[in-house]
Amino acid sequence: MDPMRPRWHEALALVLPVACAGCGAPGEAVCGPCRRACRPAPLAVALPGDAGAAWAGLAYDGVPARVLRALKQSGRTGVARALAPALAAALEAASDGRPVWAVPVPQRPESARRRGFHVAELLLGAAGARPRRVLSWGRAVGDQRGLGRGAREENLAGALVADARGAGRVVLVDDVLTSGATLAEAVRAARHARLDVVGVAALAATPARVPAPDGAASPARRFIRNGKQSMGDTAVNSQYGETT
Repeated sequence: MDPMRPRWHEALALVLPVACAGCGAPGEAVCGPCRRACRPAPLAVALPGDAGAAWAGLAYDGVPARVLRALKQSGRTGVARALAPALAAALEAASDGRPVWAVPVPQRPESARRRGFHVAELLLGAAGARPRRVLSWGRAVGDQRGLGRGAREENLAGALVADARGAGRVVLVDDVLTSGATLAEAVRAARHARLDVVGVAALAATPARVPAPDGAASPARRFIRNGKQSMGDTAVNSQYGETT
């Protein structure tokens, strides 16, 4: 994975004509109205089996879906800043307000090679969190596209492994929650490694996702990032991944 590729994309945006990723209007990577359309609207959704619930920052539909596709499919890394507040809101809701590690679900190797960057890690960085690589693929999995929920779960069963060294309390993070199978497998792997899974978060969830039952997840009131509480001025250690 080339760590310079996201910077190349942003540098090209300075010399090439830019159109809004959300609506196509010229002049900005994400225009004002489309940024407003990407504002956080956290929702809790149930994950398969006994994995509990996850918090998504917004619905994967309309403008947010187009902006995220521009990031994932066209490598427009500059749009991550417009999506970051929604992921921050999901992290806030998934957290219990105490220090945790933000652990992204790994991309499959072919996706990482094609893009040259890790989508969830890029979004976490834009949201002010430092990701920690704890999960990895223990075996190859098939393409999830076109699979139903049951087939996705079967495809992913036992595929992830977690390295518990140096980690403890974690929030698991993915970019898009579709069937929930990937995040449910991440929860299984983390629990198997005896990690304390505090919560699960995603930038966005597809509109078809069923809301989680009442009480399955409760939003925390603090999200601490970049060394400060977002709802106050008291300096503290960063909640998401600052080493001490």
